[in-house]
Amino acid sequence: MTDEGERREYRMAELAEAAGITVRTLRFYRERKLIRPPRREGRIAWYDDTHLARLRTISGLLERGHTLTGIAELAEAFDHGRDVGDLLGVGGPSEETPVRLTPEALADVFGSEATAENLAAALELGYLGTDGAEIVHVSRRLLDVSAALVREGIPLADVLTAARRVRTHTEALADLFTTLILTHHTPEALTRLRPLAKSVVEAELSLALDRRAASS
Repeated sequence: MTDEGERREYRMAELAEAAGITVRTLRFYRERKLIRPPRREGRIAWYDDTHLARLRTISGLLERGHTLTGIAELAEAFDHGRDVGDLLGVGGPSEETPVRLTPEALADVFGSEATAENLAAALELGYLGTDGAEIVHVSRRLLDVSAALVREGIPLADVLTAARRVRTHTEALADLFTTLILTHHTPEALTRLRPLAKSVVEAELSLALDRRAASS
């Protein structure tokens, strides 16, 4: 069955076949609340492509070693994530490139560190948002750096804890430079003078790291 030609709908047996699982397994997933309830039409239950996408995600995560309990926790965190539009805003300038990821791709990036707790922390921090069935990381650079730190043996939970502290300091720096610029210029100058503010922060951080390295 189709809904105005846009979304395909499936009976239970059709959905199970499309997902490559048994009807018994589908019932089990539904009982465990791994998928949302189907649409009811009398005694007939109709599933759609969002159910199929979730079932394929479950299969993909199981293949990567995640347990059903862990997948259920990931699904709950994912379902309660903030919409990516709330994180990115509309029309504002940005030098960051968002990255769209499936839950399986996110698991490939972080492996066993892709836990429900870490996903919830990243969602709360605003690194991750949701867009339909996809997860969106707000910054390719931050994603790459986070993954590199994890590969170096630093737990993702510690990376996210550090990120919260960095966020506090960078918000203060942004306020400082915004106030400085707006004291002497119109708001239009914020974009033009932005590279200067970034250069100051980068140079000061470099010098601070030099001092820490010399004293260690």
